[in-house]
Amino acid sequence: MTALIDAAYLLGMTAASPYWAWRMLRTGKHRTDWSARLGQGSALRSSGPQGRVLVHAVSVGEVNAARGLVERLAAEGDVVLSVTTDTGFARAMQLFGQRLPVVRYPFDAGFAVERFLDRVQPTLVTLMELEVWPNFLHACGRRGIPVGVVNGRLSARSFSRYRLARPVVSGMFRRLAFVAAQTQDYADRFVHMGVPADRVRVTGTMKWDTAAMADHVEGAERLARDLGIDPSRPLVVAGSTAPGEEALLHAAVPEGVQLLCAPRKPEWFDAAALALPGCVRRTAGTPQLGANRFLLDTIGELRKAYALATVVVVGRSFGNLHGSDMMEPVALGKATLIGPRYGDFADMADALVQAGGLAVTSPYELGRDLAGLLHDVDRRREMARAGRAVIESRQGATLRHAALIRAMMVGGGEGPMRSPTSTHA
Repeated sequence: MTALIDAAYLLGMTAASPYWAWRMLRTGKHRTDWSARLGQGSALRSSGPQGRVLVHAVSVGEVNAARGLVERLAAEGDVVLSVTTDTGFARAMQLFGQRLPVVRYPFDAGFAVERFLDRVQPTLVTLMELEVWPNFLHACGRRGIPVGVVNGRLSARSFSRYRLARPVVSGMFRRLAFVAAQTQDYADRFVHMGVPADRVRVTGTMKWDTAAMADHVEGAERLARDLGIDPSRPLVVAGSTAPGEEALLHAAVPEGVQLLCAPRKPEWFDAAALALPGCVRRTAGTPQLGANRFLLDTIGELRKAYALATVVVVGRSFGNLHGSDMMEPVALGKATLIGPRYGDFADMADALVQAGGLAVTSPYELGRDLAGLLHDVDRRREMARAGRAVIESRQGATLRHAALIRAMMVGGGEGPMRSPTSTHA
């Protein structure tokens, strides 16, 4: 089976090589850690008598969502965190590099997976949200290593794609030892794809738990000084923007209002600077007093920028990229707008919108809605209050996931899930 899968990968990669090679060169992703992606690296120390949990997070969002769970598991036992993307790996090292092993998740080639498992030697594997790969699941199955999904999410878009390939991929889903899904809809989709129903539970989303409510963020004032942001004038902060959204925001922000954009990906920084004429770039290192446009072309400072905002706009929601996480600015008490395309965060957004803690706008109404919020301090305060109330009411999934993983470690990952049932979906 592994040889067939490897052959299929090789054929697919060969056919698509002109595209992915060009894309990797254009984005700089060819500079990734190739040896680690091929499963190589120094051997980790042997696990303790209680075994070792491998937590896998694809990128920055999953790393941030897993933070509380990893910390709780590491306080009680042996944990290794694996990450796929370069930005996710950098974030994981920032959070955990001094406390526990952070490793690269391998390509799903048979030899790379075997090297990786020889090196890490997990007793249990937990995949954040989904991220199932056939060779990895086959290899874990041969070694008797249970693999499950925590904070499980199977969006309507992903589900439609998986469903088309159900005859081929259902075997992967049947191999999952457990699924802790964020919502009942997600749980039903996992069962439809082949996970036995007695292995699926609804435990809520850990992203509610990642929301650290605060009225002040250390370093925010320093960021404002470094850029030359005027604290006496209103500031719109647009986080996780995608190409095209910077120009939209530049045109929509009322005259005299400051705008800071933080593109989601480093390869988008230069294009964003062109869309914000005269902008001050964070990496320039020189503030410009009186400037109205700012570009946060660094990683890891968005929370500081959100803390400075009068109004926040969360990007990747005005085009076709299905939204970004809006939890952080809401938790910081900021009146927050998103665009109409937020399918990847629909459950979270809908709960906040229904309570009045988040507002949805469109490219055509963005200017009007920004002006309205900037001039209505009472509405901004009410949105902040309502949003924080929703977050507080939905927290607790991290504890449920930790209890589930402990139960799976004790039970060996076999049979129906021995886990607490969740409340909020």
